[in-house]
Amino acid sequence: MSVEIITKEDLQHFRLQLLNDIYDLLNTKKDIPKEWLKGAEVRQLLKVSQGTLQNLRTGGRLSYSKIGGTYYYRHC
Repeated sequence: MSVEIITKEDLQHFRLQLLNDIYDLLNTKKDIPKEWLKGAEVRQLLKVSQGTLQNLRTGGRLSYSKIGGTYYYRHC
């Protein structure tokens, strides 16, 4: 059985390394796509005007859900 001596400097180094690792984990931004998009986001993705988006919606080419006065489009 071997014995290792841990110094205060070793603990301080470990503490700083652990804090840096936690900081990195918290700051990594994961790009999770949203399931539902609002009209402005869909218009930006499709590069169409508001009228064109309405025509696509009323023509049945885009499925949507309306909650209150806001249209939401499912992101596939």
